[in-house]
Amino acid sequence: MKRISIKNILASLAVVVFAAGCQDVLEEQPRDFYEPGFFQTERGVQGGLTALYANLRSLYGQAYYYNGLITGTDEATYAQSADGNFLVADLTGQGELNSTWYPAAILWDVAFGNINTASGIIENAQEVGISDALIAEARFFRAFDYFNLVQTYGGVPLDLGSGPLTFNTNPVRVSTRNTVPEVYTQAVFPDLLQAVEDLPDAPRVTGAVTKPLARLMLAKAYLTYGWWLQNPNNIPTYPETSRTDPNGHDAAWYFQEAYDMAISGIENPGIFSLQPTFYDVHYAPNDRNSEIMLYADHTEESEFYNGGSLTYGSGGAPDNFAVWMMTWNYTVIRSGLDPDFTNTVSSVQREAAQPLGRPWTRMAPTVEVLTETFENKDQDSRYDGTFTSVYRGNWQKGGVPEEVLYNANGLPVTPGDAILSFLDEPEPSIDYPDGAGLNGIGAGTLPGRSDFVIGPLGVSRVVYPGLWKLGTYRTDNNGGLGQPNAGSTRPFNIVKFSEFYFVAAEAAIKGATTQSGYSARELLNVIRARAGMWRYDNGADSTYNADFSEELVAATPENPDIYFLLMERSREYYAEGIRWYDLVRTQTWEELAGEYSIAGRNYGDHTAETFQRNIEPYLYLRPIPQGQLDGMEFDEEMTDAYQNPRYN
Repeated sequence: MKRISIKNILASLAVVVFAAGCQDVLEEQPRDFYEPGFFQTERGVQGGLTALYANLRSLYGQAYYYNGLITGTDEATYAQSADGNFLVADLTGQGELNSTWYPAAILWDVAFGNINTASGIIENAQEVGISDALIAEARFFRAFDYFNLVQTYGGVPLDLGSGPLTFNTNPVRVSTRNTVPEVYTQAVFPDLLQAVEDLPDAPRVTGAVTKPLARLMLAKAYLTYGWWLQNPNNIPTYPETSRTDPNGHDAAWYFQEAYDMAISGIENPGIFSLQPTFYDVHYAPNDRNSEIMLYADHTEESEFYNGGSLTYGSGGAPDNFAVWMMTWNYTVIRSGLDPDFTNTVSSVQREAAQPLGRPWTRMAPTVEVLTETFENKDQDSRYDGTFTSVYRGNWQKGGVPEEVLYNANGLPVTPGDAILSFLDEPEPSIDYPDGAGLNGIGAGTLPGRSDFVIGPLGVSRVVYPGLWKLGTYRTDNNGGLGQPNAGSTRPFNIVKFSEFYFVAAEAAIKGATTQSGYSARELLNVIRARAGMWRYDNGADSTYNADFSEELVAATPENPDIYFLLMERSREYYAEGIRWYDLVRTQTWEELAGEYSIAGRNYGDHTAETFQRNIEPYLYLRPIPQGQLDGMEFDEEMTDAYQNPRYN
């Protein structure tokens, strides 16, 4: 079976091994493949384990996988330079989402290799003297990959060629998909329960998995399976099976287990905690902070340990290049060498800095993201801590010597001044030019302001706020523009401690019996109170100490519903690559993302159009990749039966 077992154990996977002795970080050594006897040595088992961490970079930060989890949701649409992978994902008639759609293949191709590696570790580790705690790390990753797979494709194979959940060394070209309940009850839950039992509270090395992390993933798996059993909107599953649990539990039981496990995680945090402000979670010099429980790591210290070049971007894994996708080409902005704009220069140049980075213009936030999701921009810090809403002059770093340029209304600006601002609220008095105008991007003016402006109703597929939270960060720019064309050397965050509060709150909304002090409202208000705390204002580029926590807490409904929770999740985790899973789990994808508005593809477009998405129930499962089907020895009828319905 191609991609699962036709290759003898992970051929072409970048494998890494431990160096001898105790250390604080994982030591990587690339290998081309694992031979069958590799895991029958202590060094081999440890090498396979470390490979599971390194291979997180094959998914997290991979922009096309990221695209498949954001474009087409209520968080993003395609942007001006989008290729077919993004256009198809938008579900507005720009192409057909089928088995050849590249983003659908990425998880499938990566996860089964990881699963086989994990199974090899689990089967051989005790014989070579590896501790239960290290085996539990492999169990965590096997469950983590199966959880992602079952959410994405429905039921998937537990037998990769040598038996269910068994390390496979037997090249075969046949496969049988298990049902969703079988995947959860035979793979996801048992491995995570054992991981909770055996993992330590604190990581053995920086970034390693822990007991609190296993608790969070188990709570989330319980929650997701509870929704699947309940199936409130009659979304089809595949392979077809009844919505009954083999262990005899109903949805309410799983919601309660999710709640109890999440509360246990909050009360037993280990080394993890919430950061004091939302800004602190995403401020690049504070990466790998106490809130981040799992991340795909990168570094600017070494190309070897970074997993990619430090000077150019490959546009593929293992580079972290996700943030490029929602970065528009701000370098088009022009300012004048004179007040009449007779001669102009690029006043905001491409820089390896958190508000800027490399433009690709593949995805854009919708008008509704700016006006509804992030409606409260004055008190709730999460808009300011998510977007680059002000683009500031940096022309001197690019070799333009002038100390003063001229900008909106012919007014002077100096390096560091605002060149373009996206306004917080609609402003009908903005004077937009015809077409691109003097500034090259069609931005408007307001009397007395030296910055060009665009209102939230005037964002388009070509000009929109970028993503500060995921932005590029380097310490080796040496006062210049640095290396903005390289993949990001920041870690890509995967799991955060804050999600304990959301999982417990969602389970409570779904009927779990709550503990004192941990109602859905109280849980969500922990996050909302933190959102009201400011210590820095990115838009103003200045220190800003303010506390609006009381206002945000007071505005929380007494009995928040799932729609309120989902809006909070989007404010907290906007563009972090989890929104599709949220909407699919809660069966609200069509309801929340079926319509959006945005202006056109040309500079100067500021009149938003409304677009309708065709989100049919079968789309709640992704197609099995065509490469998988082509690699199996199936007749046409068997191939059709293996594929998710409507993708044949």
